[in-house]
Amino acid sequence: MRDFLSERAKKIRPSGIRKFFDMASERKDVISLGVGEPDFITPWEIRNAGIQSVKKGYTQYTSNSGLKALREEISTYLDNRFNAKFSPENIVITVGASEAIDITLRAIVNEGDEILIPDPSYVSYKPCVELLGGVPVCVPCSWENGFKLTSENLEKVITEKTKAIIFPYPNNPTGGIMEREFIDKIVPVILKHDLLVISDEIYAELSYGKTHCSVASIPALKDRVVLISGFSKSFAMTGWRVGYVCAPVEIKQTLLKIHQYTTICAPIFAQYAALAGLQQGEKDGFSSVVEMKNQYDKRRKFMYNSFLEMGLDCFEPKGAFYVFPSVKSLGMTGEEFALKLLEEKKIAVVPGNAFGEFGEYHVRVSYAYSMKNLVEAMERIAEFVNEIKNKK
Repeated sequence: MRDFLSERAKKIRPSGIRKFFDMASERKDVISLGVGEPDFITPWEIRNAGIQSVKKGYTQYTSNSGLKALREEISTYLDNRFNAKFSPENIVITVGASEAIDITLRAIVNEGDEILIPDPSYVSYKPCVELLGGVPVCVPCSWENGFKLTSENLEKVITEKTKAIIFPYPNNPTGGIMEREFIDKIVPVILKHDLLVISDEIYAELSYGKTHCSVASIPALKDRVVLISGFSKSFAMTGWRVGYVCAPVEIKQTLLKIHQYTTICAPIFAQYAALAGLQQGEKDGFSSVVEMKNQYDKRRKFMYNSFLEMGLDCFEPKGAFYVFPSVKSLGMTGEEFALKLLEEKKIAVVPGNAFGEFGEYHVRVSYAYSMKNLVEAMERIAEFVNEIKNKK
């Protein structure tokens, strides 16, 4: 029998996140800090809206772009919260932000096109580009500069084939953010090389100490930003699978065609639930989002200080809900550390190399878990680190 598999698909590495999640699920009494999923239940107003939509018999397709009322609310939300201005006609509701990333890249990537990706970054960007025949090009982001993109590092990797840059801030896995003054420094590079910016802002609400700055709010970048976001992280709606993509009209029309053929539309009950979340937020100042963020902030400080007390180098995360300590001082790679930690202490974390080569000596630890589990996990990790130090 012939080999029916695509050569591109065969070359794609399995997700490093899911690898350790699966390993942890096969063992008893493991505390997993590997998956980026809120431990909060979706707020009742949102759940109830989904329930009521089913009770009312709303079980049909929506338009391909999604419910008009939801797109209007998203337009208002982005403008009010982040000064990002997109009309409802420029918004497509997707099956999570993951679909938004996929169809955006499908809409723009030709064979050989180079797409810049900050390293470390979320695991799906690189394989999505590769599956299209594009070339993912990593842009090094280091602990020393807060895992930010710099104009110097961008200029080093840009070529005549460079088409776009993925801009994933707040960043998974590092917790790094890009404040306005740092975005302003790379705007001339983006304009000079005529680049499209694909801004993944799924963690926009989870920025600590400073309000998130959306790239789409920068006047000089008008009409060259595709903004991707969703409800999974900030609204605790991971399983509902509702995301959205906002794009200039020509790009929106093209990615909508792809969405029509591959997905048709996001589930209608989930769209009504997301709509209720935004409407309730407009009424109460997004109190449920703020409460979740406050809880994450407490956990963030606890995790960061705990790693410092262990004597590990650790960047203080400014956004999302991950901490990204370095284990290089222990004489180990992140993968070696994660494997031994799972075997000896039954704690699951994700090796940093799952997010790019510059994460080799790091591990990603999620704090989207209860304080009870976090306290127990950090005690075991501290024991593990001390045991390694004592052996040296």
